[in-house]
Amino acid sequence: DGDRIGGYDDLRAHFGKERQQSDDEEVTYQPVIAMFSAALLLALATNWRVAGTLEWLPILELFVAFAMVILAVQKLKDLVSFQNQFLGYDLLAQKWVRYAYVYPFVECLAGVAMVTAVPEIVLAAAPFALFIGTVGGISVFKAVYIDKRDLKCACVGGNSSVPLGFVSLSENLAMVGMSIWMLVKHLA
Repeated sequence: DGDRIGGYDDLRAHFGKERQQSDDEEVTYQPVIAMFSAALLLALATNWRVAGTLEWLPILELFVAFAMVILAVQKLKDLVSFQNQFLGYDLLAQKWVRYAYVYPFVECLAGVAMVTAVPEIVLAAAPFALFIGTVGGISVFKAVYIDKRDLKCACVGGNSSVPLGFVSLSENLAMVGMSIWMLVKHLA
C-alpha cells in the first residue's frame, strides 16, 4: 500500500507536526571520545602485558593502530552509509567511487599490520596507510578549511553526527605520521 504510513516521523507529518530532531542528528564528539579512549586503553593494556612497562612510543604505535582498526570496523558495519557520507568530501572517492568501498578495508588491514610489528608485514601495509591518510588529510583540509563546508565526518562510520574538522584532520595526520614512522623504523 503506497499510502501506508511508515514510521513515527511519517505519522507526525501526517498530523501536521514537525519532524523531531533525533539525538543522532545533534553534533557530538562522543563516539570519537569513546573509540579513542578504548584504543588508548587497549594500547596501555597490550604494552603492559607484552613488555611489563608503560613506554610512550610503543603505546603511541599501538594506540594509532588500534584506533585505525576500531574506526575501520565502524565504517565496515554499514558500507553504504559510510560511502554516501565519505563521497561528500573525499577528493579521490569523488573521482573514483570504488575508493570509498576500499578505504575501510585498507585502514583495517593497515592497523592490524601495525599491531603485528612484523617488519615485512608493516612495510607492506604502511605505504597504503600513508596513501589513504594523505588523501584523507588533504580532502578534510580542503573541505573544512578552504571550502568552509559544514559536513559530518564519515570517520566513525556512515550517518555520523561527528563534525568534519580538526578531529578528522588529526586522525588522518596520525595515520600519515605513524606510517612514516613505521617505514623509517623498519627500513633503518
